[in-house]
Amino acid sequence: MHYPLDLSFKVVALAPQLSVTDANGNLIFYVKQKLFKLKEAVTVFADAQQTQPLYTINADRVLDFSARYNFVDQRGTPLGAVKRHGMKSLWKARYDILDGDAVVMTIKEENPWVKVVDGFISQIPIVGMFSGYFLHPAFLFSRPDGTVVMRLQKKPAFFEGKFAVEKMTPLDETEEIQVLLSLLMMLLLERWRG
Repeated sequence: MHYPLDLSFKVVALAPQLSVTDANGNLIFYVKQKLFKLKEAVTVFADAQQTQPLYTINADRVLDFSARYNFVDQRGTPLGAVKRHGMKSLWKARYDILDGDAVVMTIKEENPWVKVVDGFISQIPIVGMFSGYFLHPAFLFSRPDGTVVMRLQKKPAFFEGKFAVEKMTPLDETEEIQVLLSLLMMLLLERWRG
């Protein structure tokens, strides 16, 4: 993959849609979340027509604040998981990226105040339309030793979420897939928080 990646988040007919493109403009992932599911299940596709499924992300329980979201490829091979830190994540979002039961990386907000202010201002009529142009929450993806491997930052945009994904450190293929699938699931879960 050629970095930085661009991620576009739209809500069309109440159904969130995410697309990830590389620096050359090639589509890497496409997700259209299904609504009104008690137990979250997300399919990640290679194309916008949703004909080439790549991965599936499944919650381990029904409607739980600290559910674990397991990743599998199309052959059913487990690739890891992401788990939110429950109530601790109300103020500052924090997720663990897991390989089996071992925490291999964490996701933390760089500055929780930016997201709080962005979420608040975006709810104000007319003014809220402009919040995406001057408030840009960011998330850091780090190894247990504190090494930052990727950074996700919101970019200026009207009527949709646009994000840039920068790779800070080399990753092997499994780590890269775990981070990118965690990033997609985190954005789907965090979309109402700014």
